[in-house]
Amino acid sequence: MCAAVSPFDDYMASFERFCCDCFGLGQSKKSPSSSKRSTSSEASPGVSKRDSLLGVSTIIETGKATRRGGRPGSKSPLMTDVGGSTLGNGNGALHGRLSQASAKVDSQKQVSSRPVKETHHALRYEDPDGNKMINEYVRDCKIGTGSYGKVVLHRSRKDGKLYAIKEKDFRATPIAIKLQTALMDVLREVAIMKKLDHPNIVKLVEVIDDPESDYFYMVLEYVEGRWIFEGSGPPGGIGEEAARRYFLDVVAGLSYLHKNHIVHGDIKPENLLITGDARIKIGDFGVSRTFEGENDELRRSPGTPVYTAPECCLGVTYRGRAADVWALGCTLYCMVFGKYPFVGDTLQGTYERIVNDEFWYPEDIDSDLLDLLHGLLCKDPKKRLTLDEVAKHPWLLKDSSGS
Repeated sequence: MCAAVSPFDDYMASFERFCCDCFGLGQSKKSPSSSKRSTSSEASPGVSKRDSLLGVSTIIETGKATRRGGRPGSKSPLMTDVGGSTLGNGNGALHGRLSQASAKVDSQKQVSSRPVKETHHALRYEDPDGNKMINEYVRDCKIGTGSYGKVVLHRSRKDGKLYAIKEKDFRATPIAIKLQTALMDVLREVAIMKKLDHPNIVKLVEVIDDPESDYFYMVLEYVEGRWIFEGSGPPGGIGEEAARRYFLDVVAGLSYLHKNHIVHGDIKPENLLITGDARIKIGDFGVSRTFEGENDELRRSPGTPVYTAPECCLGVTYRGRAADVWALGCTLYCMVFGKYPFVGDTLQGTYERIVNDEFWYPEDIDSDLLDLLHGLLCKDPKKRLTLDEVAKHPWLLKDSSGS
């Protein structure tokens, strides 16, 4: 049985869209909940079809045969891979372009790709019993939504297992520049997720990319549990003992990412899923980035405002791993106290509090917990704790008795 979409998740998605639209944070995208969806399989006006996202990088305009972003006959490419080199504009097979993007991520990391099934046909239909189908997958119910599209629970008729299918509808981004960015974001997310194999990270199982379809699907491991926070927000805290247990898993998963040259970019409770045996899995790599060597300097901060590091609020370049650690600190604070460490009445007010204020804490707070929070939420990213230091912190090494 499906859990309802969290009102807190919807609230945060709306807040993210507000920030993107009003202040130019990250990529402004329409949410499925606020956009009318056509029931027709026809492409957006002016576009005859979309070539395979992972196979071809051109969009054919009706009657013009012109690349998006270029004049008729122009040889300029539509898009680049995760590292900036051109993906080209030929009619290569799906696995060729994805392999190229994955190879670029490989060169920046210490691990190779996991086997991920790649399917370049998508059959949407209803079976004789009226069940909505995507290839072998029977639709159950929607379990999430956001600026990327929606996540729907499906069951495979081949193995009987449940899967969470993340669906991107490109009809929501018909403008050339936005479509190009959307294609790039999905390609990057897939290339990164193909590398990930860790017990505290959600796994990508299959990619469904049909050049004749307006939809793109990522078939993900289904975490049959719940969110850390259920119900409307800001939610109540879950207590120190549960927070410690979950936090250990988050640190393990995030450390794996950083050691393999990946910045998550949006660590927050809504992206942490609890399994049936009470373990945490990190999900949603839609804004994640890779880096080379020790150079994790970034210029764009597309994460959630209330989890944004002070250096990101100032609009300067920042270190991705340090920003992830700050968001980790905000997440721990939320888990323990059930509130954000810094939030204002407006976006600007929130940023001012993040940059200038100290966080509130109760007088009877555990001294080790307070020390850890001060280390995670240090305004100076150079003095902020590293994940190696976090893993050895006394608060995390305590047992359930507090000793």
